[in-house]
Amino acid sequence: MKSPAEIAAKYESIGKGKTELPALKTFLLGILAGAYIALGGLGSQIASCTAADPSSARMVSSVVFPIGLFMVLVGGAELFTGNCLIFIPVLSGKAKLSGMLKNWVLVYLGNMVGGFLIALIASTSHIYSFANNALAESVISTAVTKANISFSDGLLRGILCNVLVCLAVWCSFSADEVAGKVLALWFPVMLFIICGFEHCIANMYFIPAGMLTSAIYGLPAEGLSLFGFFVTNLIPVTIGNIIGGSICVGAMYYAIYLKK
Repeated sequence: MKSPAEIAAKYESIGKGKTELPALKTFLLGILAGAYIALGGLGSQIASCTAADPSSARMVSSVVFPIGLFMVLVGGAELFTGNCLIFIPVLSGKAKLSGMLKNWVLVYLGNMVGGFLIALIASTSHIYSFANNALAESVISTAVTKANISFSDGLLRGILCNVLVCLAVWCSFSADEVAGKVLALWFPVMLFIICGFEHCIANMYFIPAGMLTSAIYGLPAEGLSLFGFFVTNLIPVTIGNIIGGSICVGAMYYAIYLKK
């Protein structure tokens, strides 16, 4: 197992490489990551929609959802929230700030496309009719809740979420074998789901899924709108995710292990 200091040194080169990827490749890898996270979200919704109580539902969801990050890290894709760690090589001077921002924009847009595509396919193929539409109702309820979150709640839950997501990515780099990577990434992601934190990329699936399900199934979704999706949720959650990943994890580990 690699030590935290060795992980920090390793991520300097990994992060630098991410900023140097061609734009099209970066965007396409972003689509894949968005789709993988969305599939993890879809699976977690199916597994938990008929749970006996809310606590059991979160526990079941937390076991399934990390499959998305597993596919990102092992299958190979670019995830915006994980790429907040690129701040490490920027701070050390190994990567350019412009390269990091370019990566973030392309990956963020690609993640959004991937998440929306899975929501579109799942809704139009009537996957949400599972359990006599119990899944459809759960999908809409989740979307409505997320689209009406307060700015402060979205920001703070976003910070805590990406602390855990970036720790999952960080810890996965401690292992060289797939089994070790899976074990390392699974538990931090489980924890963020159990706690109900906010992940901007996952929400690029959850909220459109609720919108599309409401339209296709003719089920009510009061308070669900594009304004709620983009402004009420994505803006504060994205800012929180950046703070949590770049500052609370990236800058902290840079200061501890890399700063001369």
